[in-house]
Amino acid sequence: MYIRTLSYFCNVFLLTFLTFPTFLSAYDTNQTRLEKAQDEQEKLKAFQLTVTAEAAPIDVKLKDPVRIAIIYPSADISDFWVRNYTAMTKRLMELELPFVIDQYTSRQIEHSLQTQHTRTVLNNTNTYDFVIFGPSELELQSNNIQKLAASDKFKTFIWAFHTPNPSWEHQPDAWFDFSSAMGAEVLCNYVVARLGNGIEFAANRGIPGITDTQRSQGFIDCVEEKANWINNYEHFGQYQKLGGSDGVKLFLDNFPEIEMIHNANTAMTMGAVDTLGEANKLADMFVTGWGGTAKEIEKIKLGELSATPMRMSDDLGVATAESIKLHIQKREGDIPERYLGRILVVHDEMTHFELDAYTKEAFRYSGIRQD
Repeated sequence: MYIRTLSYFCNVFLLTFLTFPTFLSAYDTNQTRLEKAQDEQEKLKAFQLTVTAEAAPIDVKLKDPVRIAIIYPSADISDFWVRNYTAMTKRLMELELPFVIDQYTSRQIEHSLQTQHTRTVLNNTNTYDFVIFGPSELELQSNNIQKLAASDKFKTFIWAFHTPNPSWEHQPDAWFDFSSAMGAEVLCNYVVARLGNGIEFAANRGIPGITDTQRSQGFIDCVEEKANWINNYEHFGQYQKLGGSDGVKLFLDNFPEIEMIHNANTAMTMGAVDTLGEANKLADMFVTGWGGTAKEIEKIKLGELSATPMRMSDDLGVATAESIKLHIQKREGDIPERYLGRILVVHDEMTHFELDAYTKEAFRYSGIRQD
């Protein structure tokens, strides 16, 4: 009996001894992750203060201008891309940082054209210090992103996405975005509080992928869970104005009982409200947009759009300029891996004065346009 008991405790001790390093390793890993997350959060808070503050000119003298390539779908109807390009360039000027930029433009659906642009940049790696890439869709452009990130000739920044894939062999240097998931949540909370429970609705979704999953599926899941909303139909409008229009026609013909339409970007929003107006259905429908662009704000003022998650749009361009400055100062450790700009909901119950105040802050560099 004594021998068996001693043998049992010896086995338990041996098992504990052998597995203790594993437990310790798991603890260390979790602790490291927690500390890294806390460090990133503090870094983001400090960096956000820099983004919202007045520009402080760089204290480094450059012999040559900084050379930048930007690949982005700025040919689309949304002014998000052009505004942030403007915000970035104006902030660089305020930072007294000389620069030269080559733009490689496309539409959101022109995935192959972005691949051609990527090849052009990679064939001229010695030409650039920084490459900014706004993917047409993250997963579809993942190979191009990794090819850019693999180069040691320049730093690679990603616009309009903030979801690094840990399986990628090569990672970009930083991500700049507005959280579509956060936007979906704040929009969900607003419409549920305003419209109540059991609302029947339809959704103009974009292109299957991460962005649409966060903007559309995230919103759909939220309203269904929080207020038992009924999702009658989903139409993939490819982020195009015509797609938003086609979606509305399908909704009205087949689901006349719907009370609300969700749109996943500005272009589809414009198509949706125009078509509803032509059908004299605007007064009967609660319509949401995405992004708070100048076109959407104008539609809210006209009473044609009900609400939209509004990005403080120029934050992203300003953050990119400040990150370039920090790299030149050899302070890249102060740049968060993922920068997320500010976002809130604006709506048709706000006064024009309130909408104008938010607009002025959001577009403080790119300016308030009337188109």
